[in-house]
Amino acid sequence: MTPATAQPKAKILVSDDDMNVRLLTRQCLEAEGMTVVEAADGQQALEAFLRERPDLIFLDVEMPGLSGLEVCRRIREMPQGENIPIMIVTGSDDRKSIDEGFEAGATQYKTKPVNWSLLGREVQYMLRASNAFNSLKRQEDRLCYLAYYDPLTNLPNRRSFNEQLTRILKRAQRMKHSAALLFIDLDNFKRINDSIGHGRGDRLLVEIAKRLANELREDDAINYFSDSNAGDVDPGDRNTEIARLGGDEFTVVLSDVRDMRDVESVAQRVIQTLSEPISLHSHNPVVTPSIGIAMYPQDGLDADSLVRNADTAMYAAKADGRACFRFYNEEMNARSVEQLKLEEDLREAMREGQLELRYQPQVNTLTGRVVSLEALVRWKHPVRGLISPGDFIPVAERTGQIIELGEWVLAEVARHCTYWETLGLNDFRVCVNISPLQFNQPNLVERVRHFLDHSGIDPARLELELTESAIMTDAKTNIEKLRQLNELGLDLAVDDFGTGYSSLSYLKRFPINTLKIDQSFVADMSSQDGVAIVDAIIVLAKTLNLRSIAEGIETRDQLRHLAAQHCDLLQGFFFARPLYPEDVPDALRTDYARDIADALRD
Repeated sequence: MTPATAQPKAKILVSDDDMNVRLLTRQCLEAEGMTVVEAADGQQALEAFLRERPDLIFLDVEMPGLSGLEVCRRIREMPQGENIPIMIVTGSDDRKSIDEGFEAGATQYKTKPVNWSLLGREVQYMLRASNAFNSLKRQEDRLCYLAYYDPLTNLPNRRSFNEQLTRILKRAQRMKHSAALLFIDLDNFKRINDSIGHGRGDRLLVEIAKRLANELREDDAINYFSDSNAGDVDPGDRNTEIARLGGDEFTVVLSDVRDMRDVESVAQRVIQTLSEPISLHSHNPVVTPSIGIAMYPQDGLDADSLVRNADTAMYAAKADGRACFRFYNEEMNARSVEQLKLEEDLREAMREGQLELRYQPQVNTLTGRVVSLEALVRWKHPVRGLISPGDFIPVAERTGQIIELGEWVLAEVARHCTYWETLGLNDFRVCVNISPLQFNQPNLVERVRHFLDHSGIDPARLELELTESAIMTDAKTNIEKLRQLNELGLDLAVDDFGTGYSSLSYLKRFPINTLKIDQSFVADMSSQDGVAIVDAIIVLAKTLNLRSIAEGIETRDQLRHLAAQHCDLLQGFFFARPLYPEDVPDALRTDYARDIADALRD
């Protein structure tokens, strides 16, 4: 039997000019299984801190040379001393002395005489609190990384790209320079991805990102400038950056463009390097790119218009045979006309009853029972057939129709719940997505209260799902809005958690009940990073006493890991596709306990 790995002893730096105090402190702490390093004055304390890297510092205020307060200040100024717990010990117990200690950066302030019998226990508690804080800090740092970088390719993500492109355009305006945006989409990637599997598809995307990074020279640069230095930049200070907006979409921005031929040259090189076969074990797929190019200032004066026009040009490249690039021109606005037609059709769809709801079950990991359902909108167009929510939901959000659509969804949910309640089914919740536009309505709480009063639905039946970006736009104000919604009796969930950035300092103040792990992270659980991200979110949810739910579960391996990590709720095609309302009662009677148990035994 392999012996358990012994935990390393906590190392404590004890700094006091009184040898007897150091001796007593050493005896107390060593009796608790800790290692003690001594320093007789402030300078020795600083040297010992840098040399020994202790886990906690016991620091006397009155010492020759550097005082304990000065030592504390200097340690806090060092990167490695930012979060270390420091116990300051002094004979002064007046308010001014205590305030000075905490202002210097002390974690704990202790007055003499020291109660030696309790010192070891107090240090243990400080270490335990420090470990918990550092664990949450690591998770917050990881979430911060996720906010600005794509975890698969390590490239800047859409949020990072949008912010930096705005800065680049501000500088271009001030310097009267041109810039080019290349919008890159891989041709037929879905077909290749489906044929070789999502795991190899992900590795293909990683290889594409590497090729882009290797091909673009330093003089094909995206320059990221802050507003403070936008007007004063060394022309030679440039680097190469690309971004992955999601899926198989990549972008490259060229700043300080002086000749259109340079942009054409970059596009040609990108097409050539990406079109080379990619070795993926027994497969060697060829993935060609279609590239749309929009120029600043002639094709757009802001980031949104430039991205929109580059995207339009990319679709034109696909229409012209793929594996090519096209510059944006006004004739490409035909696609905008098509979007306008979709807007008109959507208005008619809501009037003519072409929209329907489906419900996807959410399974309790412990009991195997379906305890909640996510309401999903479907549109059956009389001519075009089933239209993807990915096509019409953005249209509804852009035009404001999402408000009316959201109210229709709530009314339909209330109608269905009223019927299901007559069947004597087990308790259940229905989760309804609230778009950022809906959430930002100033009278949202009043609208929801009016809906509850007139529909007669029990508020406990509803959980509203809000995206991270929606609640973090104005966190302080939104905390109050969430509190008011919560007081109506509704549960609140953060949808697609991990794709945005929720600061822990705010997240723990939000009156929410559920963290929903985005399906992109579940799909990435074949990688160690993917598993680590999912595990961190589950631990974070438990730390904050929130429910965790994972969506997009399709495989037994995903189910096994999520169940083993005690994710509270499970959702995905593994259990059921979105159901018609008439099929929901049977789903609520279904028991998946054996499926979960079998997965855990694999």
